[in-house]
Amino acid sequence: MHARTRAAGAALLTTAILVAGAPSAYAAPADCGYQISTGERWATSLCTSGTGEHRIRVLQRHFLPEIGLIPIEGPWQPVGTVSYTGISPHTTVSVWVETRG
Repeated sequence: MHARTRAAGAALLTTAILVAGAPSAYAAPADCGYQISTGERWATSLCTSGTGEHRIRVLQRHFLPEIGLIPIEGPWQPVGTVSYTGISPHTTVSVWVETRG
């Protein structure tokens, strides 16, 4: 086999691998929101459109400064399903919805 033929074959194979490995189009989770109840000690998130998954994330500050921040997260859930987590009685610093795929 000639060097030129081998090079063309390698380039074609590389292109095929790159195209085959490219991810298909998708719509990330959207229309997401959360609810939090500090009195009842829970937080939830829900995304109602797109595809992929989401989860509720909460960051709290422990009342003992030497302990610091308390990260809390709910389980990953598909769009249209609620992610729920219990939270502590400590001060809530921030709440957000994390998404993937």
